Amino acid sequence: MRVEIMNGPVDNEFFEEDDDDLMDSQLPIVCSQSRHTERIEGSTLETQTWRMKERMKTVSVALVLCLNVGVDPPDVVKISPCAKLQCWIDPLSMSAQKALETIGGTLQKQYERWQPRARYKQSLDPTVDEVKKLCMSLRRNAKEERVLFHYSGHGVPRPTVNGEIWVFNKSYTQYIPLSLYDLQTWMGHPSIYVFDCSNAGVVGESFKAFAKQVPVDSDQDKSTSSVLSAHDHAANAKHTILLAACGNNELLPQNPELPADLFTSCLTTPIRMALRWYVLQNSGKLVTDLTIEMVDKIPGQLNDRRTMLGELNWIFTAITDTIAWNTLPRELFQKLFRQDLLVASLFRNFLLAERIMRSYNCEPISLPRLPPTFQHPMWQAWDMALDLCLQQLPLDENGENFTHCPFFAEQLTAFQVWLMYGFETRPPPEQLPIVLQVLLSQVHRLRALDLLGKFLDLGPWAVNLALSVGIFPYVLKLLQSSAKELRPLLVFLWAKIMAVDSSCQIELVKDGGHKYFLNVLADQHMSAEHRTMAGFILAVMMNSYRQGQVACLQGSLIATCLEQLNDTSAELRQWLMLCLGKVWTNYDSARWCGVRDSAHEKVYKLLKDPVPEVRAAVVFALGTFVYNGTEQSDHSSSIELGVGMTIVPCASDGSPLVRKELVVALAGLVEKFEQQFMVVAARISEEEKAKDRASPVIVAETAGGWMVVSQPGLDSNSMGSSSGMRRSSSRSSVKSMVSSSSSGQFPGFHTSASNISLDPYDATATGPLGNLRRCSSGTSLAGSASNITLPFNNIYSSIWKGLLLLAADPHPDIQRLAKEVVGFIKERIHHPRPPLSAGSNIMQMSSPACLTGSPGRPANMQYGTPPPRNHMSQSQSAANPHPQSSPVRNSTVPTTPTSSSQHSVQFTRHRKIFDKGPSQVEEKDLEDGNMRQLPAETQFFVWSCKRFLKPVMQLPEDKDPVSEAFHQRQYRYLRNSRVRARARFDQHRAGFNQLDDQIFVNRNSGIPIHLAFHPYENYVAVADKENVSIWDWESGTRASTMSNGNHRHSKISSLGFVNPHDHTLLMCGTDDGCVRIWRNFEREDMDTEMVTSFVALTDMVPLSKGSGLVTHWEQDASTLICSGDVRNILLWDLQSEARKQEIPTGADSCVTSLISDTSGRSLLVAGCGDGTVRLFDRRLSPTECRVMTLREHASVVTKVHLQRGSEGKIISASANGDLRFWDPRFTESVRVHNTNTRGFTAVDVHPRADVIACGIVGQSINVYNESGDTLSTIRYHEGFLGQRIGTINCMAFHPHLVKLAAGSTDSFVSVYSTPVMKRS
Repeated sequence: MRVEIMNGPVDNEFFEEDDDDLMDSQLPIVCSQSRHTERIEGSTLETQTWRMKERMKTVSVALVLCLNVGVDPPDVVKISPCAKLQCWIDPLSMSAQKALETIGGTLQKQYERWQPRARYKQSLDPTVDEVKKLCMSLRRNAKEERVLFHYSGHGVPRPTVNGEIWVFNKSYTQYIPLSLYDLQTWMGHPSIYVFDCSNAGVVGESFKAFAKQVPVDSDQDKSTSSVLSAHDHAANAKHTILLAACGNNELLPQNPELPADLFTSCLTTPIRMALRWYVLQNSGKLVTDLTIEMVDKIPGQLNDRRTMLGELNWIFTAITDTIAWNTLPRELFQKLFRQDLLVASLFRNFLLAERIMRSYNCEPISLPRLPPTFQHPMWQAWDMALDLCLQQLPLDENGENFTHCPFFAEQLTAFQVWLMYGFETRPPPEQLPIVLQVLLSQVHRLRALDLLGKFLDLGPWAVNLALSVGIFPYVLKLLQSSAKELRPLLVFLWAKIMAVDSSCQIELVKDGGHKYFLNVLADQHMSAEHRTMAGFILAVMMNSYRQGQVACLQGSLIATCLEQLNDTSAELRQWLMLCLGKVWTNYDSARWCGVRDSAHEKVYKLLKDPVPEVRAAVVFALGTFVYNGTEQSDHSSSIELGVGMTIVPCASDGSPLVRKELVVALAGLVEKFEQQFMVVAARISEEEKAKDRASPVIVAETAGGWMVVSQPGLDSNSMGSSSGMRRSSSRSSVKSMVSSSSSGQFPGFHTSASNISLDPYDATATGPLGNLRRCSSGTSLAGSASNITLPFNNIYSSIWKGLLLLAADPHPDIQRLAKEVVGFIKERIHHPRPPLSAGSNIMQMSSPACLTGSPGRPANMQYGTPPPRNHMSQSQSAANPHPQSSPVRNSTVPTTPTSSSQHSVQFTRHRKIFDKGPSQVEEKDLEDGNMRQLPAETQFFVWSCKRFLKPVMQLPEDKDPVSEAFHQRQYRYLRNSRVRARARFDQHRAGFNQLDDQIFVNRNSGIPIHLAFHPYENYVAVADKENVSIWDWESGTRASTMSNGNHRHSKISSLGFVNPHDHTLLMCGTDDGCVRIWRNFEREDMDTEMVTSFVALTDMVPLSKGSGLVTHWEQDASTLICSGDVRNILLWDLQSEARKQEIPTGADSCVTSLISDTSGRSLLVAGCGDGTVRLFDRRLSPTECRVMTLREHASVVTKVHLQRGSEGKIISASANGDLRFWDPRFTESVRVHNTNTRGFTAVDVHPRADVIACGIVGQSINVYNESGDTLSTIRYHEGFLGQRIGTINCMAFHPHLVKLAAGSTDSFVSVYSTPVMKRS
């Protein structure tokens, strides 16, 4: 409704809502779950690269020290005093050779702190040959792993611009240049170089140039050829890492308070160097009386986080990781900080070296080059941590009085603050690497996991960030913890990780992490939510991964799932079924384990689950249970076909999710038993063609419109058994009916579109209708098995007919999948596989001995199932009288002999599957060898996984007070309330006002059949045979037109709005029993989408003058009441998308109108084609619920209406032109109004006003009040020069406003209103 309709004064006396009206916020909203609002498909999210494409480690280290202790290089002028410490050792305090060896040994120990397992080789004051020998030896041993080359050139000249560093000759009398080109050739790649010397920037320049020139010399010996593989030179540069102490033309610091090898000290002893630099920079401002000796003697171990030294090292690691992660590109961060432990340590320490050396006018360089980090804000956090720790000095020797730094607790608080306002477009939280480090601490672990879970819950982008920072090995390690308080947090984290990257399944199984989730799933003390997540993790772990299936089978997953089938959590039940489905998928051992536990029989009860996702998961699991590529036996075939017969009734399920899974499940059976289905399909096809050639004869018609037909050529004795109730089309043609001669019936599986026969009515009944065949949706397979005489009335035919039903499904996706299966068999019939071996018989292939899994049960006990191959039954012999001439081997379709006792006769069908041979396209595909493939799976599983990608700790958008969706909903509720209030004034005056002011008239594209006003918007929906037009009755324009997509031989027979108080959906019912619900229908620029569809009425019995599908929608109960050309009334719950009640009408005619009370929801009123009005109490059993039958009308009841309130009367109108008012407590009408007209073509009663509109035979509309007074008579269109209106075809009142829409046979649609009155 436009804003202007809402504007204007509203009297307070009319603003109060009716007592029996629920507020809009209290009304349920149906068809708004994820299965309706999004496509059933997997996530399109691309997993970001967080795993290293190639894991690498540094296995060899060359320590080349050119110190020449006691001799200064000629190109360096040292100050006095100057820095002299090498590896924290004074080389002048001992002999030169001993000093050199001591320094070399100390440097090795410092490196071993970072990589203890590497192979270390020292080369002290070496020659060129020694360096060459060392490098080539290390590369040979390292193979494809990384080698580190550490060069300390404090005793030799600076590197040259020609790309040379210096070593010695054998007598140490000369400096000998060593070409970096040669060095790269000897070292090969991958390699890392550390150059601690002045003018080291020249080395970086030369390395970049030489990396492109190093040749691959095929004439070298094997040791040299292994140095360089056949990769191009770009790979050489990519796998080369370099760290240099300073830039071009820069000298190393000579401050005597610093070590001479300042760069090496930063890289190998970062904490000691950072503490010394802190003392030098402190100037006594914060921590007084602090000396270098004090910081050098801090007690503790670097690897013991309980000590001050260990905690400082822990904080330093967290801070440098954080700086790198927030500064570097993700790929570079992964390469430098996650690929190799030694490289990661060196680059963390390099960040410290940059900060310290820049303060002494040196700029360390690296390849690949890093952005500047020396001024990052996290260094201030490091300084503060040092302040808090060092102010506690001096400590005792054990450091027992040490107070831990609050650094990590404060960083977690900062992370928590970010989470309060964080979202995807904001910069990521810089504390994320710190949270990862905190996971190592038992003190902070619980809080860190909780905050990390909240972060991952923000979406896949957050999961990718966490994985990129390196969280995975930490949470994998935590699965070894036995702490129960961590279980919910770890399960949640892993659910989020597996939802984004399912490839973690490999590590999960390899490290035994699956046992953790098996224990969680089996723990009844865990919440259902966390058990659901555990089930999801296990299902994803098994998805397309046999090792995962084996691990879960060994962990008793099947038994664990079966124990919890009765859990109250629907989502848990769903994932239990999906777990079973995944463990059974193509895994025969798991399937037989399920057979031993009777798993398939235990899950049958969930086929009636109120949640569609659970039912779909059950069908999915049973589908994987029967579909296996292994060899078949009689026992397995019996079980599989028994499962197939159990799930076939799901073809009439109200949820497309379930029906789509059913198609794939049945496709597996079709593939397994292809030959049997070929015979059944060919037989049914021949029978249909034979009956299509016969013309049925109408021999009688009952008072209610049921028609008795007979097949020519049958004698009078077979007349009764071959006749049935049929209906003539409104176009004077006999509509198609379904086959009944080969029906294997089962509960709930009946529809006119399914080609399944009507069940026999009581054969012992007497009277003219004694032999009429009726439909009963309660007919069971067991009950009808005794009536089966044809040999093909077996399990295969029942499953095949289920597929034919699905091939006519109203949902296009299901219809397409089912047609693929039907087309597969059709192609096999016309183009069979290569001949079978001699003497084989398709009817003697492995067939089920029984449906219960018992190998000893005879085949002919039930359902006409083919017997075991060694026990040929009479029915089988009749089906295949010549076993040596198999129809398939001879490439011919078998012609079945006509049975002498046919069950029924059918008219020409409209939806024939086997009416012709393959089309030209099909023939071309077959010639090219492109045989049709069966559908293997749906997207249901991957779609179910998407649920874990969505936030669960946040309010839904429409319930979040700060969201736009929430305010839009509040606006709609306010609009609705004001519309109802403004309409209430006109409703009180409607009983004595004229209703003939034509405010809208226009020509529709087709003849209107049904009309529906939207309660709160200014448009009316107009339905013709197959299209729905949306007209804006206020502006007079057409807003949109959409096709309902129904079959060309069906038409729309009911129309209505679902959720009109919120996001409106359009519901269209057609006379073939199908209901389709649409969204985005209001405007042409919107893409109309089908929300759901289902077959609401199955046993449609055609009549000469039928009503098709008649519906009544109860929004507050989420119930769709359906009837029409059937003998019952069905109540569908659209929340569960399942049929919840079936009420027999007891009438031999159709139902033409339905209405229910709005208060107690117990009374249901149905107007029938035989003139009766029948009252039902829904609270009673089906056999007792019909409480009253009102029989005063002499012709078809066109409309029934139940007034609002506990004292409301029933108003009924018949085609003869009489209106009757009834008190529900009595069987006689309390008032009759004879309109003295030639009859009614359409009638509608305003639900809230005292107005009744009647379309009169003779092109006019009469408007009455309840007293029988004529308020208006409409005969002409205004504005058309007095043009007469056509014969009224349909009418509808606005639910609130006093406005009447009328559609006529001349395609015009008009809207009439009471005169507009101005209120003071």
